[in-house]
Amino acid sequence: MSFTSTAPLTSMEPQLTPRPIDPGVRIGHAHLKVADLDRALAFYCGVLGFELMQRYGREAAFVSAGGYHHHLGLNTWESKGGSPPPRGTTGLFHVALLYPTRAALADALRRLVEAGVPLDGASDHGVSEALYLRDPDGNGLELYRDRDPKDWPRGADGRLVMDTRALDLDALLREAGRG
Repeated sequence: MSFTSTAPLTSMEPQLTPRPIDPGVRIGHAHLKVADLDRALAFYCGVLGFELMQRYGREAAFVSAGGYHHHLGLNTWESKGGSPPPRGTTGLFHVALLYPTRAALADALRRLVEAGVPLDGASDHGVSEALYLRDPDGNGLELYRDRDPKDWPRGADGRLVMDTRALDLDALLREAGRG
């Protein structure tokens, strides 16, 4: 994942949100279209370790971490046997899955390596460490962990200074043995 601009906000950009949303709002779940529900469940449950919470026959399933009703919905309602949209079209870039610790992210990397799942990228953004990949249906995923906000890089003016550096995957994998 490469972002080239870290330019400060222009004077107009803060005006884009004259009435900010309640800060307690969170993204609760994502619902992904998949071509083959069993293949998707093998990946999300078998590789990443999500738990199957409910299945609606052969068309939909809901998976979660820690017993929540669902973090991800998977369905074939409009996509059974389909193919991913071609590059250069609009749509969801990726779903970001937040891991609670570096050791948990390291365990995710270990699972991916053991399953032979290729990465599209791995980045240290200063505020977070992230793994980028595609699920079996081509849906983009970011597996990441946030650093403590007190450790986020800031400029002299106090604003965040995020960037994209290579993530040391060997060091992260060594962390998997400690978690």
